[in-house]
Order: sequence, then C-alpha cells, then structure tokens
Amino acid sequence: MRPEILFPLFAPATSLSGVGPRFAKLFETLTGGPAVLDLCWHLPSGLIDRRYAPPLAEVLPGRIATLTVEIGEHRAAPTRRQPYRIHCHDATGTLELVFFHAHRDYLMKMLPPGQTRVVSGKVEVFNDRLQMTHPDHIAGPAEAASLQTVEPVYPLTAGLTLKTVGKAVQAALQRVSDLPEWQDAALKAREGWPDWHAALAQAHAPREESDLSPLAPARRRLAYDELLANQLAIALVRDRQLKQRGRPLKGDGRLCDKVTAALPFQLTGSQRLALAEIAGDMAAEHRMLRLLQGDVGSGKTVVALLAMLTAVEAGSQAALMAPTEILARQHFNTIAPLARAAGVAIALLTGRDKGKARQAILAGLASGETSLIVGTHALFQDDVAFHDLAMAVIDEQHRFGVHQRLTLTAKGKAVDVLVMTATPIPRTLMLTAYGDMDVSRLTERPPGRQPIETATLPLDRLEEVVAGVERALRQGAQVYWICPLVEESENVDLAAAENRFRALQQPFGERVGLVHGRMKGPEKDTVMARFAAGEIAVLVATTVVEVGVDVPQATVMVIEHAERFGLAQLHQLRGRVGRGSGKSTCLLLWQGPLGETARARLKILRETDDGFRIAEEDLKLRGAGELLGTRQSGLPEFRLADLAVHDDLLAIARDDARLILDRDPELAAERGKALRVLLYLFERDAAVKYLRSG
Repeated sequence: MRPEILFPLFAPATSLSGVGPRFAKLFETLTGGPAVLDLCWHLPSGLIDRRYAPPLAEVLPGRIATLTVEIGEHRAAPTRRQPYRIHCHDATGTLELVFFHAHRDYLMKMLPPGQTRVVSGKVEVFNDRLQMTHPDHIAGPAEAASLQTVEPVYPLTAGLTLKTVGKAVQAALQRVSDLPEWQDAALKAREGWPDWHAALAQAHAPREESDLSPLAPARRRLAYDELLANQLAIALVRDRQLKQRGRPLKGDGRLCDKVTAALPFQLTGSQRLALAEIAGDMAAEHRMLRLLQGDVGSGKTVVALLAMLTAVEAGSQAALMAPTEILARQHFNTIAPLARAAGVAIALLTGRDKGKARQAILAGLASGETSLIVGTHALFQDDVAFHDLAMAVIDEQHRFGVHQRLTLTAKGKAVDVLVMTATPIPRTLMLTAYGDMDVSRLTERPPGRQPIETATLPLDRLEEVVAGVERALRQGAQVYWICPLVEESENVDLAAAENRFRALQQPFGERVGLVHGRMKGPEKDTVMARFAAGEIAVLVATTVVEVGVDVPQATVMVIEHAERFGLAQLHQLRGRVGRGSGKSTCLLLWQGPLGETARARLKILRETDDGFRIAEEDLKLRGAGELLGTRQSGLPEFRLADLAVHDDLLAIARDDARLILDRDPELAAERGKALRVLLYLFERDAAVKYLRSG
C-alpha cells in the first residue's frame, strides 16, 4: 500500500483549484501524468528576471525592465487597427506604452493620467522613442517590490499559457509535505544537497541562469533521488531472481561439439567467453537472466544455438523467440542445418502456421520429440505446451514487454533466460534498463567479414550515386536504398519510397523491388525472399529492413536524407551490408544546411563502425529519451535525471543500492523505511512487493 503521506501528491490534478477537466487533460499531455506529483516534476526551462529597475535615461533596450513612471496623456488611435499610445515619464526621460485592440475605459482605469504606476515588460526603441508594448504587469507604487522578482518559465503545450501552468505548479507545490530523509547523510553533506522538500522548492524558484542547469545542487539532488529509486528497484528484482530456485543444467558437450565442427569458421574469442559465462549460469542453482549484447553480424545466433543445445544435452527443451516473422525465419534458416547436423529435431512456429501443420508442431513440442523451437509471439499462445522447457532465448528484448517474457518462461519449470540485442546500448542505459541482468558482450567480428567503407555525399550529387549503383550491379552486387524517415507521417515516408522506386525503375527496370511498413507480412516476406534469392538487385525500403535481414550478396547501402536518422539507427542500417566476404560501401546522402548535431553524427559514422562507441556518442548527442524511443523500448523514462549529464550519479546510486540491501535486505531500519517511501514516490511499487515485510 502506498504510504498515506504521499496521498496528496497522487491525487488527480483536478483536485487543485482552477484545474478543471479540460485543463487537467492538457496538463496530462504536458507533464506525462494525471497527478499533482506530475506537476511537481515539471521543472522550469528558463526564467524572466524582473529585478532590473533603472531610471528611464539608463534603460538598455531589448531587456525586460520594471519601471516606475508617471502616467501622462492617452492618445487613442483613429481606428481599432492602429495602436493606442500612453505617454509616461520619470525625472530622467520618457516612455511610451503601446496597446493594440485597446479598450479606452479599461486603460483609463488601469493607467489614470497624473498617477504613478509600476510597469514591467520588454523595452524597445521605435522611431528613436523608448516604448513598451503590452506590459506583462501593471501595479501601484506600493507593489513595486513584489513585481521585481524572478519568474520561472515552464515548457508549454498548445492551449496552456505560462500563467496557467505557473499557477497550477504553485498549487501543486503547496501539497508537498516534508518526507523522511532517505539519503545517506555523508553523501548529502559532501555534495552540498538540500533536503528533498527544499530541493523541489529551489528547482521551481530559480534566481539565476545557473539554477536551471542539471548540475545545480537542487536539480542534482532530485536526479539522484530518481536514479536511486531506479537502482534500488532493479537490485530488489535481481535479488528475488537469485533467490528463485533454478535447476542446474549441465551439458556433456556431445551436441555442441558436432555443431562447432560443422561451422564454416572458428568461434571468436568473445563468442567463447560468452559461452563460458552462459554455461556457468546454467550450471548454477539459481535461474539465469543474462543479456547477450553484440553488434550486427557479431555471431549472436550461433552463441544462442550452442547455449540452447546445452539445455538439450541436459535432457530438456529450448525456445528462441524473435519479434518479427522475417527475423524468426532467418534465425531458423541459420540454426536448422546446424541443429540437424547434430541430430537435433527443430521446428519453426509463426502466426502463419495453421491447421494440421500447426497441430503437428504442437504435438512434437508436447511429446518432447522436438527439442528446439524458433518462433514469434505465437510461442506463448495458450495452446502451446512444452514437454520440458528449460531455456528461453529472447531476441531484441526491447520489442517485447516484460509481461511477454514472463508468459514464455511460465511454460516451463525454472526457465533460464538469455536475452539478445543487436542494439548497442550505452553503459549508463544498461544500468538503468538491464541492471537486473548479467551482461555478455560480443566485441569481435567473425573471421572473413570486411569493414564497410562509409562516405557522405550531398543529395544534389544523386546522379553520380545512381551511376555508381549501375557500376556495382554490373559487377554482380545487390543494393539497399533506404528512403528518408519523415517523423510526422507514415504516408510521407511511403510516398518518398514509392517515388524513389519509380525513379530507379527508369534505369534498372524490373530489377528494383519495394518494401515498406504498410505491406502485409506475407507480401513483405515475398519481396525480401526475392531479394535474398538475387531476383531483385535493388531493394528500395523504408526502415523496415533495420533489424535482422541477412543477404550476404548485398554490398551497397544508400541512405537518403541521412541527417534525419539517429546515429544508432544509421549504424543498424549500415550493418545490413558487409555480411559476406565482398567489399561493402555505405553512402550517406544529406540535404543541407546541416545542423551541428547532424554534422557530428555523420562524422562519427565515417570514423568508426564500433557500435558501442556509436551508442555512447548517440547518448551525448540526443539524450536518453530519444535514443531508443523509450516509450517503445521498455527502457525507463526519467523525469528529473538526464543520463548524458548525471552518469556519475548513476554509478553512485548503483553502489549505494547494493550497500543498502547488503545491510538491510528488507528495508526495515530507519533509513530503509524512508527508502520505501522513495520507491513509492517514483512509482516503483512493484519492487516493494518483493520485500517480505512489504
């Protein structure tokens, strides 16, 4: 149960005065949540400083100033379309106040001639005269001091003004009470951090530009709170994982040896190391939960097969689940000949299998006759039953929810899990997203793989590119041509791909194929199969080819409008070529003018093909939220922490979480109880349930 002290913060925003259902909906869009707390997490992005209050003769144009003046003559315009002007002065100079679409009676009341008023707003010079258009504030002289303040500026969304958001945030902050201190006193003193409540208040009341920096003490404190909640939750999940009894799976090597002998290449050093780590986990008393991270083409599938065969050698079954049918078929085509060489029965199950064929596959699994299965989401449908599932390999984990992972492992007893990803994930993101897993990395390319030559060209040299493609085709090459990513609309993406397809049909005729996200699965598979078989020489595609497709003869990759793609995505796309022994080329076509980030991206791709370095650079350039599209990827979204800036805090939080649970595994001591409040505050409720006394 959520502690009572937090109830006011989790109340709906509509419980605040002035926030009705219409505003509440807009606030939810803006802050990402419906509660009072979501408004508290919505920190200012700028400030308006009204402390500048010089005499008129010393005013610097272009600045926001708070000026005390005597009101003079009102000059109404002959028509409503022209400005209404009010002359003002002080002992040193004159100022003109300008209003459009003015109501004379209202202005006479607000700014009566002969009276002193304080006006605040941006001062500009027009026709050599000092003027202020539509002052932000107008008040009597007694209120001058209350106007000369610093106002926070909040990020907005359509339909909300700064005034509305500011008022709602202030109302939300009124609901905040002092919470028990969960931070380590020594760390807090060393970093010079305020208490939580004070940190929140300071973050919403910046006095200088430096207070808006993620490195300001108040903001660092709040970021650390969020990172500690994240790391503590992960550590609790991991501890539970290790306490869950597994079953030791030890192979005798007879099947693995046959497969290794059938491979056309030697295993790399990092493949052998990963296999040793996986075998160690499988032989242990607890369940395995390991992430196998390897760049495109680093040989993850072979490692997965050998790990699965260890389970088969121990007398059990293993399953490999992929996010798409194309990817599942490709894994099956790689694995099946090797499994058969070792005399192991293997099957493929996708949504396309129906009727008797499907029944036969299910019967093989239920009887134990089929030892290995490769499939899509179809694997965790209710009627799929295993004789004895002991190991599950899940490819591209971020395409599946944790729920789906659990559904598959529930089909066996104490199932070991190996998760694979070809998306290089920066170390900092690894800790926040996969901190509950052990990690193996494949850092070498299999022997015989050629490096990919990468070049950048402006789009106005398109004709040269088409001529280059023609030369490559004459030498028997195959070509991917990726069309631009247009954020706003899938239709525009599609139109761009269709236009390029038609344009390339002029020189290359029937040898050009088209594949895009709107096509149905079977239709897409047919085109891909024709490309893999060499019937299509140039494949025009939207980014659907990003993950998985393996065509060793494809040696040229052309990416149009490369400046619109993220670094990791460009790297993934480039990894579609260079999979055979031929020399491969990637051409990145850009449209100027290039922004600084796009220029930096293209430069990094020319310099390196190390996916891990590229992922780290991508994090610096884009920040974590955008990096893997966190909403889609199952990665946590941080509201207060910025991993590109706060990575030092993440390392501290990880060590702190470990130390906390070593000393107080049930979070029962004084600090432990406060830490439970922290977990609830950042909605890590699920982790609290893992505590015996939670």
